[in-house]
Amino acid sequence: MTDTRTVLIIEDEAAIAETICYALSTDGFQPHWRATGREGIACAEALRPPLVLLDIGLPDSNGFEVFRSLQSRFETPPAVIFLTARSEEVDRVVGLELGADDYIGKPFSPRELCARVRAVLRRSQPPATPPAATAGDSRFQVNPERFEVRYHGTCLSLTLHEFRLLHTLIQQPQRVFNREELLTRCWDAPEHRLDRAIDTHIKALRAKLNAVRPGEDAIKTHRGIGYSLQ
Repeated sequence: MTDTRTVLIIEDEAAIAETICYALSTDGFQPHWRATGREGIACAEALRPPLVLLDIGLPDSNGFEVFRSLQSRFETPPAVIFLTARSEEVDRVVGLELGADDYIGKPFSPRELCARVRAVLRRSQPPATPPAATAGDSRFQVNPERFEVRYHGTCLSLTLHEFRLLHTLIQQPQRVFNREELLTRCWDAPEHRLDRAIDTHIKALRAKLNAVRPGEDAIKTHRGIGYSLQ
């Protein structure tokens, strides 16, 4: 079983990676460093870490491509914090819209990095023996402490934000939530997120629901308003 304090760092700059490894080790984590996307993916498959610190600019691939690969290879993908030295807002926006749990810009303080790591791990890791919970809609069985949703008996592989969105909709079927409400309920810092992040995550949710029950459109779009659970 993977140690919940294992952290994989995929970063090509040795000085930055060494600083991260030292900071995490001092804080009680078990860091593993890889300098390329290919090596990072192979290490992730071997270690199954709960968290990956992923640089956007890698020598052999784009960090976003590595993120997509991690998402597709694991039934329960690791949480991801993007590392970026770029000042353009588009990098942060793209990373968050893809489903990353957080981002941190270079240069950063070791204390801030460790605090971000702890926060993401806290909210992404379920307790060891959680009680089961069932939502009112019979199609869904929700275990909020495990961040788990079953749809017609099939366990869905969800990111943290996908879980929060779906859980919010399940709790009040047929209620229409606008994008601002969903951002406030499902993101820790909604003022730094964009409305279209909701659309991206809803699209991903629909694909996962349709994979279980093709043609059963559980989530309804209300144009110009928001979304509801049918």
